[in-house]
Amino acid sequence: MLTENVIEMTTCDDIIKTFPIMKQLRTHLDRDTYVALVEEAMADDQYRLVALFDNDKMVAVVGFKPMITLYYGRFVWVCDLVTDNASRSNGYGEKLLTYVEEWARAHSYEKVALSSGLQRTEAHRFYEKKMGYDKASYVFKKELK
Repeated sequence: MLTENVIEMTTCDDIIKTFPIMKQLRTHLDRDTYVALVEEAMADDQYRLVALFDNDKMVAVVGFKPMITLYYGRFVWVCDLVTDNASRSNGYGEKLLTYVEEWARAHSYEKVALSSGLQRTEAHRFYEKKMGYDKASYVFKKELK
């Protein structure tokens, strides 16, 4: 019997429910900042927040948004993808990333892209070996004070 369910999280209460899992990836955020950023991204940037539930327990979360750039053309950017620490290695990340890929195809986007911290070597193996992603570039950032 299928016990997994993918649900788009759209309300403030939904966003709050995703915070304990997202906090495992975005450790620098407090709950109020997280909620404010997600709500702003949803309103201004077409950000979508989706959770995977197994037996009614949230086990993984993905945030993504459609984009258009000259480099990638029409694509979907995966902003955040995290599986609850207690639920890793059960295929949940694969299910959510596949969900994003299917969403992208259904909405006529040509690619899915993401960045991953240099220290996250296990995640890199997952993206390359399991999911078939190619390393395309380095991402650079600069803090503006």
